Amino acid sequence: MKKVFISGCYDILHAGHLQFFKDAKSLGDYLIVSFASDKVLFKHKKRRPSIPQDHKLAILKSICIIDEVVIGENTELGLDFKDHLLNIKPDILAVTEDDAYSKIKKQLCLENNIQYIKIAKNNPQFTETSTSSIVNNIRAPHALPLRVDFAGGWLDVPKFSKIGEYVVNCAISPLVSLYEWKYKLKSGLGGSAAWAMLNGNSGIESELNLGCGWQDPAVISERGLCVWRSGPVPVLEYKKNPDFLNGKMALLYTGIEHDTPSNANKNRNFELIKKAGRLAYESVISSDLLNLSKAINISYECQLSEGMQELPSVEKSLAKKYCGGGWGGYALYLFRNSKDRNTFVEKNENTELIEPFI
Repeated sequence: MKKVFISGCYDILHAGHLQFFKDAKSLGDYLIVSFASDKVLFKHKKRRPSIPQDHKLAILKSICIIDEVVIGENTELGLDFKDHLLNIKPDILAVTEDDAYSKIKKQLCLENNIQYIKIAKNNPQFTETSTSSIVNNIRAPHALPLRVDFAGGWLDVPKFSKIGEYVVNCAISPLVSLYEWKYKLKSGLGGSAAWAMLNGNSGIESELNLGCGWQDPAVISERGLCVWRSGPVPVLEYKKNPDFLNGKMALLYTGIEHDTPSNANKNRNFELIKKAGRLAYESVISSDLLNLSKAINISYECQLSEGMQELPSVEKSLAKKYCGGGWGGYALYLFRNSKDRNTFVEKNENTELIEPFI
């Protein structure tokens, strides 16, 4: 009888594990599965198990293709199963092709005359996943706000950051979810960051990998009306309840897709950007709608100087700008009161009523 031995944490069992079990069992006649004990898991991964050890043992024993289950108590990194391996002396130790401890496992097999086999992930039967991604999905929010940026855009991109300057933005409703998305796609409202976060991923890491800044996931997570310090990572300088903006904001879709990464390296007036950020910060502190309008218009002036198309003039609007630096998507319009704002939306197509969200 040819014995096959495999090991892992198996902290949350998923179909990928089942496929590995089947592939390993096909190498022999008798499959032994070892999983790391709660103590070992905490020592090396600095976290508690997702399910209690006795539950994990019962679940693995119930899987018909598994013939024996043991619990790895050895505290050597990557070799929690070592004592069982040396005691059982299987014919084969099977590992996944991306095993992080393949070098030391292979050496252990050489020393003990055990065949070492890597199992390739050829033609996977299931969507690729992992314990970490499952945990992240469980923790992921079911709905999130998007955002409008008032001033300081581009100062959240690490390579463009200016110490002592500010990025000012505000979370908005309606909220979005994986199944309900009111807004246009590629719209300049931080949708790519929200999508990453709704799927259990890091919004900041996702945006920085795209070559964008961190302001979108930062304010989406924080909510409210926020002032951030310009720099390589988000540092919240000031946060305020944005009630003074209730009934005063609307969006107009420009009909052009927003694309920040493609426009990141265009020439732009950073002095104007800094000026707008400082004025917006002062306006937020004092809830000064008119000065915030001035800051937004300075931001728009900077966008025009880059080459963005002029936005339609709207009667009784105090300020306007593109929602981001991607030369398209939505434009933000700010009004003195809800009556003027609502009239704008009623008379114009491709518009959206939005409210600050905290």
